[in-house]
Amino acid sequence: MADHLDLHTVGDLLHHYPRRYAERGELTRLSDLPLDEHVTVVAQVADARVHTFNGGRGRRLEVTITDGSGRLQLVFFGKGVHKPKAELQPGTRAMFAGKVSVFNRKRQLAHPEFKTLGAESGADAVEAFANQLLPLYPACKQMESWQIQQAVDTVLGPVGHEEAALAGLVDPLPESLREGRGLATLPEALRQIHRPRTKTDIARARDRLKWDEAFVLQVALARRRRADAQLPAAPRKPVPDGLLTAFDARLPFTLTEGQRRVSEEIFADLATEHPMHRLLQGEVGSGKTMVALRAMLGVVDAGGQAAMLAPTEVLAQQHHRSITEMMGELAEGGMLGGAEQGTKVVLLTGSMGAAARRQALLDLVTGEAGIVIGTHALIEDKVQFHDLGLVVVDEQHRFGVEQRDALRSKGKQPPHLLVMTATPIPRTVAMTVFGDLETSVLDQLPSGRSPIASHVVPAKDKPHFLTRAWERVREEVAAGHQAYVVCPRIGDEEDESKAAKDKSPEDDAEKRPPLAVVDVAEQLTKGPLRDLRVEMLHGRMQPEAKDEVMRRFAAGEVDVLVATTVIEVGVNVPNATAMVIMDADRFGVSQLHQLRGRVGRGSAAGLCLLVTDMPEGSPARARLGAVAATLDGFELSRIDLEQRREGDVLGQAQSGVRSSLRVLAVIDDEEVIAAAREEAATIVAADPELAGYPELRTALDALLDKEREEFLDKG
Repeated sequence: MADHLDLHTVGDLLHHYPRRYAERGELTRLSDLPLDEHVTVVAQVADARVHTFNGGRGRRLEVTITDGSGRLQLVFFGKGVHKPKAELQPGTRAMFAGKVSVFNRKRQLAHPEFKTLGAESGADAVEAFANQLLPLYPACKQMESWQIQQAVDTVLGPVGHEEAALAGLVDPLPESLREGRGLATLPEALRQIHRPRTKTDIARARDRLKWDEAFVLQVALARRRRADAQLPAAPRKPVPDGLLTAFDARLPFTLTEGQRRVSEEIFADLATEHPMHRLLQGEVGSGKTMVALRAMLGVVDAGGQAAMLAPTEVLAQQHHRSITEMMGELAEGGMLGGAEQGTKVVLLTGSMGAAARRQALLDLVTGEAGIVIGTHALIEDKVQFHDLGLVVVDEQHRFGVEQRDALRSKGKQPPHLLVMTATPIPRTVAMTVFGDLETSVLDQLPSGRSPIASHVVPAKDKPHFLTRAWERVREEVAAGHQAYVVCPRIGDEEDESKAAKDKSPEDDAEKRPPLAVVDVAEQLTKGPLRDLRVEMLHGRMQPEAKDEVMRRFAAGEVDVLVATTVIEVGVNVPNATAMVIMDADRFGVSQLHQLRGRVGRGSAAGLCLLVTDMPEGSPARARLGAVAATLDGFELSRIDLEQRREGDVLGQAQSGVRSSLRVLAVIDDEEVIAAAREEAATIVAADPELAGYPELRTALDALLDKEREEFLDKG
């Protein structure tokens, strides 16, 4: 149990809550069972027959079960036939668990585990049986749901005597909060979640347990915000008529109302004696880079330096190119022809030549360079700053917190921090994942951005749709524009094992590896796009080669760029108007929205075609339909989050442990999270060390293990 479900203590077991409850009078719909998933069902045996084969030497038991909504076949072979043949007689009700597979186009469970649910002869027994709520636990092959239930029953003791077994539990909720909100005690909630008598019991237990999760997490974040607020930082106020003023004067457009408002929030933070911790979120193309650049220029005006951290070299180079273009002679401080108020803008990446790298490091340590743009190479020990005043992190979700923290430690005092993301984040997630950051939202697109039309292309069902897609690409190129073709993987030998490891159940259903850049580029150049200038871009290319391809694409020397998601963020080629995403069902909702944002960046309308082999009615097609139906990133982020609800909002990639949220749903429970945030802020303000709340302190230590607490501390 410990290995497969990460349950090590009695506390772990008690907090391993049922996923749902089977009502025997209203049983699970067998007609809705998901393929290739491990399921637990409650049903009645309709028929059981033994078949022989191999001249009578082989035996196969086929059992048909029903729940009124559908029928499902169970199959047992060889020596495994004896026990089910004896116990699974027609009319018997039982719980069955196994992996759903398909044989002869029918769904079945092969060799499922099962547990009969007792005789139902008398009327009283039938009624008791029908009304009982059966907890069904998140399980695995090594530990079935009813085995977990048996373990829980052992801990809870006899029915009606659970309170005694649960009396010593540490309750994290202060009594005044619990009573003020009319919540159940912890022993009562645990009894009700594992042994509910009614649906009301389940609802009351979940209400209480949601509060535990939301409140302890918000206390951790409130303590982090308070600790950050105590740190000293140098105020960075832009000087009048300095670099920022000169930059604003040369802008060929006016800032949007949103850009002005967010800039004011940032400059107000930068002027204080405590470090800014702000999250800047906005739609793809809403002008976040412009807002961040103005903040960096303001810090340079105030005598400090600013660092912008990008997740990839391609993106760092793209930012460096676009920022130096926007600044013009202002980016050539100290150079011949440079402006008097100018500064140096340097690029620092891992692949730079030794001489260029030495010069960049020198410019940083002397203060000659006011702005540096780079990848994780910026946080190496040998990189020293003269006076680091502001760190801008682009695309937070693609950069580890330890790396972000290492860069923050390079200032004489903690630098101000601005985190940018183009993935819109619902308010509740902002209050949890980014709960230690103040949030600014850019929700307007700058004038001049064009609408993007999105369509799903069902390549398997309607091959002529895919033919038409390539015709549309040719039409865009003929009109003087360019196109992207995006594939899920690169496509060489090193890539194969990763592709196999990353396969989803939907991949298994179609038995085909994801489409690859190398293969698709070859097919297009020999087939539908044969006389166009087609080139590849992917992460395994040499940095110089990647930058050269991007430079030529930006210059219009390449018609079609076949790429991986290396182009997902920051790549800005206004002349690129069309994007074809191959195997689009293998990308997440937010990722598709990010990719789509690479087109329609100029005056011409954008076109995004989502190519898939998934059949009509499948969850994957529904997901693609949602992306095609709206350009509202906040709406799509809600859809994305609802589909990934089981994931840990703290980010499993960073923390490496199982989900801390078991009953709290960050989309549905906005009111609980917001209320818990207020309660947590009040308690932490009055008692930062939680001296008067020893149980809360204990729960905080238990939930936020050392690794997870470090993650929050570095957030």
